[in-house]
Amino acid sequence: MAGADGYTADTLGTPDDIGRWRQRSPDFDLEPVIDGELVLPASLSCRDGVAGPQRKVLALGLGGLGLFGLAQPFLLFSALVASLWVLFTALIVWRLILISVGSCLRLRKRFRPYQVDHDLPVYSIMVPVFHEAAMVDQLAKALNQLVWPSDRLDIQILFEADDIETIAAADISTFPPGTRFVIIPPGFVRTKPNALNYGLMRARGEFICIYDAEDRPHPGQLFEAYRTFRTGPETIACAQAPLVADNEHQALIAAHWSLEYATQFGLLVPAMAAMRLPIPIGGTSNHFRRDDLIQIGGWDAWNVTEDADLGLRFARYGRRIVTLNLPTYEDAPDNFEIWAAQRSRWIKGFVQTWLVLMRRPRVLLQQLGMVRFVALQMALGGAVIAPVFHAPVMLLVLAACLTNAFAISSLGAGLLGFGLAVGFLSDVLAPARWHWPRVLAVITRPLYWSLHSFSAARALIELVEAPHFWAKTPHKPHRSCTKEKPCLTGSSA
Repeated sequence: MAGADGYTADTLGTPDDIGRWRQRSPDFDLEPVIDGELVLPASLSCRDGVAGPQRKVLALGLGGLGLFGLAQPFLLFSALVASLWVLFTALIVWRLILISVGSCLRLRKRFRPYQVDHDLPVYSIMVPVFHEAAMVDQLAKALNQLVWPSDRLDIQILFEADDIETIAAADISTFPPGTRFVIIPPGFVRTKPNALNYGLMRARGEFICIYDAEDRPHPGQLFEAYRTFRTGPETIACAQAPLVADNEHQALIAAHWSLEYATQFGLLVPAMAAMRLPIPIGGTSNHFRRDDLIQIGGWDAWNVTEDADLGLRFARYGRRIVTLNLPTYEDAPDNFEIWAAQRSRWIKGFVQTWLVLMRRPRVLLQQLGMVRFVALQMALGGAVIAPVFHAPVMLLVLAACLTNAFAISSLGAGLLGFGLAVGFLSDVLAPARWHWPRVLAVITRPLYWSLHSFSAARALIELVEAPHFWAKTPHKPHRSCTKEKPCLTGSSA
């Protein structure tokens, strides 16, 4: 039962624990649990969109640029071009640093077999599903393969109330003993983070893990995460397992997506974790302490990339993200329409997350420090700005090569070559199998990055017209769900 101050004594720990969390960020009035449900303050949520002061700054900035452009159009154009060159140079150098650190970690770290311990706590697994009737049988098989005492495993399958087809399919599937089917009450925003918040307040475990319907986690992943929390510092808030796509043979877009994930979770994320930088975590195979999730207010139900938002909010409170070795397998999108819808949702969510973070930039800088503040800007800026300009830059290069109407300066050509070289290096060093789909993906990489511009344009339009619309990614069963080999990403714990 909730106390007079809105906290539930069985979920939030001692008053001293709560006080330490508040000391990390005294600028936020964080009351995580009110009347038994999670409540995220408006200052940390994207529900209301662009804040009033941000609108004023944006209007003044655009108005000032417009007036300056009327008075000095050539000077404005030159300044914008120079700013873009500086920005892209910084992003390329930053990526080079991360892949260098990530590669060194892979050389230094070795896979440690997971060990089955005794006297284990209850571990909660939450799987939000929506229109996934075709996936529940595969999901049940994957969950049955997890190595953890069945009497200490708390599994919740989270359904939307009107998803009758998925509920019926799950009812005849063979889930592990004790699995609970939890129906999300209608009436609130229908998003994955809303379902997770509802499940979190009903979870029974000391630790929490999030999986998606299509996930096939390594059987020993829970043990590795548990060992990471028990042997690591108390500041660890999340252990991220690497996500590995293994259907790269199905389509070229799937091969590109698979290689992109290999770079992200095999090099970039481990590097950021080792450097203790803010990390926009992935949306699945994340392991948490339940108390940490509740004390930080859970997920933002209105953010369409709730994972990135949560990871960066943890960073604001001085908490760390570390990486695991044992992977989760899933399938990459195998056609452009599905890929574009998913990517536009991600870009839209990155913009939402950045807008929330930058409501009070001075406070954010105080919380993170200069180095981590800049790293956060690079992570989100690179995920938003780069996709916008990929296609225009490639069209400009193509026009310069085919006609005399455009010319690329030696500086621009050098930067372009530098960017392509760093991208090629990351693709070569990524921990993924070498076969003809990967070779073809590496060769056609510039074309793949250009496709991001279409998703970025769609994301910016949706940000205005449908900011909380969740583009559902359809899934289909994998050809096999028995893979158990480790992915050596280099643990940062």
